[in-house]
Amino acid sequence: MQQTQSSAEKSTIWHLLFLAIPLILANITTPLLGLVDTAILGHMDATHYLAGASIGTLILTQLYWICGFLKMSITGLSAQAGRSSTDIDEQKKRTKVLTQGVFFGLALGVIFVFLQNQILNAGLYFSQSSPLLAQSTQAYFSVRIWGAPAALANMALVGWLIGQQKTKTVLLLQVVVNLINIVFSLLFVFVFDWGVKGVAAATVVAEYSLLAFSLLAASSMVNIKSLQLSWLNWVALKPLLTLNNNILFRNIALQLTLAFITFKGASMGAQVAATNAILMQFFALIALGLDGVANAVEALVGEQKGKKNKVALSHQVKVGLFWSSLFAILYSFVFWKFGIQIIQLLTNQVILQDNAASYLGLMILLPVIAHWCFLFDGVFVGLSNGKAMRDSMIVSAGIGFFVVWWFISDLGNEGLWIALLSFLAFRGAILGTWYVFLLRGPEQRIFK
Repeated sequence: MQQTQSSAEKSTIWHLLFLAIPLILANITTPLLGLVDTAILGHMDATHYLAGASIGTLILTQLYWICGFLKMSITGLSAQAGRSSTDIDEQKKRTKVLTQGVFFGLALGVIFVFLQNQILNAGLYFSQSSPLLAQSTQAYFSVRIWGAPAALANMALVGWLIGQQKTKTVLLLQVVVNLINIVFSLLFVFVFDWGVKGVAAATVVAEYSLLAFSLLAASSMVNIKSLQLSWLNWVALKPLLTLNNNILFRNIALQLTLAFITFKGASMGAQVAATNAILMQFFALIALGLDGVANAVEALVGEQKGKKNKVALSHQVKVGLFWSSLFAILYSFVFWKFGIQIIQLLTNQVILQDNAASYLGLMILLPVIAHWCFLFDGVFVGLSNGKAMRDSMIVSAGIGFFVVWWFISDLGNEGLWIALLSFLAFRGAILGTWYVFLLRGPEQRIFK
């Protein structure tokens, strides 16, 4: 019996990794696509095309990041709905979650389309673009915004597929759609000569292609005949909206913190802003691995919440913590051993290389401090506990970042990065403590 249990635990350890690897690879494809778009625009006859598209992308990216609550909430609810192909009730639950998520994403995207002028004007105001740059931004944005309904519905669909532990499907979809995006970008720009609008149009084609392929992939796991319009009324949507509301405020607090780092660094001069842009790539690198582990934990924890199996849930968190710690240690080792080489790949300017190298000690600490909040974010997504995510983020931003920054602001940009590490540590500590409190209490506390 003991040998069987040990074998099952080993299987669980590897199962989480097998779920995480496709998600890590899917994460890697996104920046690669950005490189292709940059290369295409960078070979046009003027620089304002690339700059305008980058501003248009930034406006939409910020908007979509804030709306990331949709993916996070649907992942947890999908996992809790179960994966049985024969249980009628579980099929109905899965269909309901999918229907509500896609509907909400489409509706939110349509609202963004209607508000496109207001969104664009706000983005141009904050970017303080020149007239020529603003013209390129508008050309890109006015086309790309029509993909918003598909982009937001895709968040729900990808979250739903992750909740169903279909991570290989997510990877396959991401690769295929990115290839579609690349092919159409080349076609629209170099054959049809659509310029910056062609790159935007290619992304819109890719977004609707992903929507179609994702719905096709999900169709075999739901019961279309059980679909009910009553799922889309206010009463039925209220639990999802409440959960989304909590995660929305969580995302806003996070974006405010990251925006403060960007703008405060920029106010210290061009050299500091450029240095911070390089250092942020270290943060982006760790997100590739740690997000993949966290997404896998979301699915596995959500599944055990749906089964109300407290012991198995605790085991999945321990397994997630094992892999997250291993990835963090590996990242720290790579940054310690190859940090200088990474910086040299990112810039050939000696001054920037020296400036960035002076922060390598903080970059080595970054993964071992950050992985806790990545991991426990995944745990609370799986538990669909938006309140814990909201409150921990607000406290961490308010005290862990802004108060800490106020005390050490004399350190300048170094103080800014120390405050970021403090912010990440606060998030991990608060969520970890909250999880232990839920786990050690009565079952209704963690499964409510």
